[in-house]
Amino acid sequence: MSLCIGLTGGIGCGKSTVSDLFAKHGAGIVDTDVIAHLLTQRGGEAIEEIRAAFGDDYITEDGALNRAKMRALIFSDAAAKQWLERILHPLIRDQGQAQIQQLQTRPYVVVVVPLLPESPAFRQMVQRVLVVDCDESTQIARVIGRSRMGETEVRAIIAQQTPRAARLRLADDVIHNNADLDRLAEQVNVLHGRYLEIQNNP
Repeated sequence: MSLCIGLTGGIGCGKSTVSDLFAKHGAGIVDTDVIAHLLTQRGGEAIEEIRAAFGDDYITEDGALNRAKMRALIFSDAAAKQWLERILHPLIRDQGQAQIQQLQTRPYVVVVVPLLPESPAFRQMVQRVLVVDCDESTQIARVIGRSRMGETEVRAIIAQQTPRAARLRLADDVIHNNADLDRLAEQVNVLHGRYLEIQNNP
């Protein structure tokens, strides 16, 4: 069984960049955000259940989840957020586990799970937790730079996520992503060597 690393971090911390660097080292990558997008695109497995729970207003004309409308709802309604998670999380877990099985020939598998700290079920899927960390001002600048969101909306997302200190307490390993890509690649390289050692010497 390949070693499974749970990769997590707040919005804008650089999870995708880090997972891409691990992929270049030959790691298998399972990205739960990618799975969630597939589940909620037109014809996705979760669409009809979301429609039944939330109504047609939350499905676009072409049959996909209306992400902007749903994001606005779950920020203002904790019960709606929990309901959406009850629909999506079991499906994401099942597909994630299936992908992990398909990647058993890889030296190890990195499972990208933004919600890892608050999800015991996902934590059970991994043997180590890797947190990508950066300061809040860097997070905000990155998200504004890559999306249409303003600072207030980004701060609202950060406020709903697991606090930075709590994430770091869960970590077996931490990557600091306040500097440049070269520094990031160096840290990934070190961890790649560590994970190979753990995989080969269980």
